Amino acid sequence: MNDDFYDEELELSEEETAENEGGSSPNKKNRFIKEAISWAKTIIAAFIFAFIITTFIIVNAVVPSGSMKNTINEGDRLIANRLAYTFSDPERFDIVVFKFPDDESVYYIKRIIGLPGETVEIKDGKVYIDGSEEPLDDSFILEPMIPEEDAVFEVPEGCYFMLGDNRNNSADSRRWNNKYVEKSKILGKAVFKYYPNFELLTDK
Repeated sequence: MNDDFYDEELELSEEETAENEGGSSPNKKNRFIKEAISWAKTIIAAFIFAFIITTFIIVNAVVPSGSMKNTINEGDRLIANRLAYTFSDPERFDIVVFKFPDDESVYYIKRIIGLPGETVEIKDGKVYIDGSEEPLDDSFILEPMIPEEDAVFEVPEGCYFMLGDNRNNSADSRRWNNKYVEKSKILGKAVFKYYPNFELLTDK
């Protein structure tokens, strides 16, 4: 016998007993109305709760492109934490969801590479910060970046320079008209993917 299941004999109230014995239909109607109101309250409360969660606490996103491969693939579903930067600043290599600077009605997801006030230099397919002789770690990118014309970017205070992990196929700060993302436009820090499989992103 499965102990997870139990047979219970419910004790009926006097009203329910009367109804079972042919009691008045108004009582049935009143009970139906009360149950309908109860269900309506539950559904409304659930919608309000979901609205609060998705508006103030998390970003629930579906990734439409492969610009972050192989860290995040096309069609992946992920959760970003809207509260991650409430009491702290974004850090280099964080993966974040933000409003696209050239069209804020569109949300993008990229990796933070340049921090406020830094100079980002891209040369020979590598990224250098503030004139360092050592390039940044790029072990997480899909493939080596194809060398392009050397470029230097001066990141304004309060802004961030973004690159995709699939750097040879990513529309990011290198390509945008408005190249930097203000902190206030960052919606959240990507925490984990939950579809098609679960995977933490905070250690990427």
